[in-house]
Amino acid sequence: MATTVTLNINGVNRSVTVTDVNMKLLWVLRDLLGLTGTKYGCGIQQCSACAVLLDGQNDYACSLAVSDVVGRKVTTIEGLAGADPSSTVAADANYVMAAAAWQQYQVPQCGYCQSGMLVRCVGAMKAGHHGSQILPEMPNICACGTYARIKQAVTNL
Repeated sequence: MATTVTLNINGVNRSVTVTDVNMKLLWVLRDLLGLTGTKYGCGIQQCSACAVLLDGQNDYACSLAVSDVVGRKVTTIEGLAGADPSSTVAADANYVMAAAAWQQYQVPQCGYCQSGMLVRCVGAMKAGHHGSQILPEMPNICACGTYARIKQAVTNL
């Protein structure tokens, strides 16, 4: 049976009808709300392609049920970048710094997991971590193997 829930995504309350309240947040973001910056990678919380901020802290959209996020604040890469057309929130200053470091150290190769990596980095910065303190928050899997460049970018934040 379909259920309509209200979710706070990137600072905006959005009503969405789901077929099951256990539907993963990842699919709601991508398929129902059109926010495709959050990606599906491994499905087991290792690659961070699906990273979002939940109440300002790092979490994984691939493992969160819609029912887990009702009444909480979800921020996607679009929200951090100020690129969500439904939101009036401007780009997050931490995101701007991290994105500049990503460019400076030429982190992206294929780019698939980069949005999730940037979200994880910003989440760590919001938790008060800087430089090498951010590294434990970064993903364990990147098909392109840009770990050395990720480490350079992160440790210089």
